[in-house]
Amino acid sequence: MRRLFATAAGLLLALAVAPPAWSETNDVRFVLDFLLQGQQSPFVLAREKGYYAAQNINLLAFDPGRGGADGITRVASGAYDIGFGDLSALIEFDAKNPGRELIGVLVVYDQAPLSLISLKKTGIEKPADLVGRKGAAPVVDATFRLFNVFARVNGIDPAKVLWSNVQPQVREPMLARGEADFVGAFVMTAVPSLAGLGVPRDQLNVMMLRDWGLDLYSNVVFTTPAFAKAHPEAVRGFVKATIQGWQNAAADPEASIAALKHAEPLSDPAVELGRLKSALTFIATPAASQNGMGAPDPARLQKHIDIVTDGYQLPRKLPPEMVFDASFLPPAAERRIAR
Repeated sequence: MRRLFATAAGLLLALAVAPPAWSETNDVRFVLDFLLQGQQSPFVLAREKGYYAAQNINLLAFDPGRGGADGITRVASGAYDIGFGDLSALIEFDAKNPGRELIGVLVVYDQAPLSLISLKKTGIEKPADLVGRKGAAPVVDATFRLFNVFARVNGIDPAKVLWSNVQPQVREPMLARGEADFVGAFVMTAVPSLAGLGVPRDQLNVMMLRDWGLDLYSNVVFTTPAFAKAHPEAVRGFVKATIQGWQNAAADPEASIAALKHAEPLSDPAVELGRLKSALTFIATPAASQNGMGAPDPARLQKHIDIVTDGYQLPRKLPPEMVFDASFLPPAAERRIAR
């Protein structure tokens, strides 16, 4: 009996001093880059399948955004803890706001789906054809925000291209009606929308910015250095759960769209499935499939910073370690995504 009590007492003491196997729940306020569409559905899928909860993350907010740059200011203001948005916009913000920098922790779009889309009958096939033409895009749209960089890289004067600042929902209708010569958008957002308006793909010219000198990364998961330092497990868990969501979406796109339909009952599964599959071509690239999604190539990241710094004529050039922190990523073997 003495031995039994001694053993029990030892176990109780060990339990009292040992760290808990399950860490405390972390509250996270998250903002997306845009409305809930097919390309946002893997985040919805991860939430529905409980991947965030399994990482002890309580999503206090899971809100849509208004463009690739919108979440940057929302997270920087403290309204949200983690965001999903354009890496170029993050670089611009950091360069202009010393002491308020944000940090990327997961590259989702290995290639940028930025595009300038026109009707074939307008004859816009190359950057020089844009001179004197009228474009339409929201001012927070990543393609619009990078247009001056695109113009300089391709030797055209951005001041000679006319732009209308429009709400996202009227951008494609303006093109279809001939009220704009071209629009700036993520290709998987605009092309399905135009198809829904009766404009088939074969009537469109799609100018991908990556084909004209801007081989950039695009959307990343990001946070503030202060939040990452105070809540490293929350950031690490959010990243892991997000990767699981995208891996599941790549393996079973229909399941991802079903989760989206639960969150957005008015969404059209056929349209959103097309958007998701298009998005996956920019995410499940050969590099991401081989090396795992999430970590930028150092040389390519440096080139991205160089292009954006010069194109935006930023007041300072950031070192890569101020732009991205790979320490929150799981091992590469856990980050591979099927093509």
